[in-house]
Amino acid sequence: MQVTFDFDSRSALLDQIQQQLIAHFGRIIRPAEKRRDPVWTLVQGVIGARSKTAVSNASTDRLLADFGSWEAVAGLPLETLTDYLANQTFPDLSASRLKDCLSEIINRCGAADLSRLTEMTTTEAMAWLESLPGVARKISAGVVCNSTLERKALVIDTHHRRVIQRIGLVPPKADTTRSYDILMPVLPSDWSAADIDEHHLQVKRLGQTLCRPNRPDCAACPLRSDCETGQTAGQKTA
Repeated sequence: MQVTFDFDSRSALLDQIQQQLIAHFGRIIRPAEKRRDPVWTLVQGVIGARSKTAVSNASTDRLLADFGSWEAVAGLPLETLTDYLANQTFPDLSASRLKDCLSEIINRCGAADLSRLTEMTTTEAMAWLESLPGVARKISAGVVCNSTLERKALVIDTHHRRVIQRIGLVPPKADTTRSYDILMPVLPSDWSAADIDEHHLQVKRLGQTLCRPNRPDCAACPLRSDCETGQTAGQKTA
């Protein structure tokens, strides 16, 4: 049975989820030094499909350290760029998307520079980013929230989406964009960009540890009492 939530109940539930996950995992706060400039954050997102964050971070740092600028990276032969991204899960796709994305930024802005985003609203900045090759809602939200821009935007990856679908906050087949559009208006109004970032990191950790794709450990989940899937699992074992 699909439970329906009104605006206020969804906001209250999201706040409750945040507190329950903090109690379970402890705080997960992104340090100021981990907030990189928007271009670095964009590159990390574009090459990070299905790759661990640490791997993508290392690849991004290596590219900039070895070639000195994102303009130089954009000018690399595709084969060279693919070799540099060999540790990514999809190096061919990552290299192609990155080259196209950086080249388009340079074409529009004259350099690999996203400083123009500071003059835009969050919605405008995300729409501009999503007009770039290989950039969809997860990446655009990550750039505006996780970078030095520190705007209010909820990053939703596959782990996060799976958890909120199982809870019943978004429909089972909602994609990332639809999930974002459903959740952003009902996030607690007093949450800062840092709170929204931590919410994503907390829910992501739950998806990585307990609410896994196969055989979720509902019995150990701190959100079980508020989760449609967890309640159903409890009824089956009763």
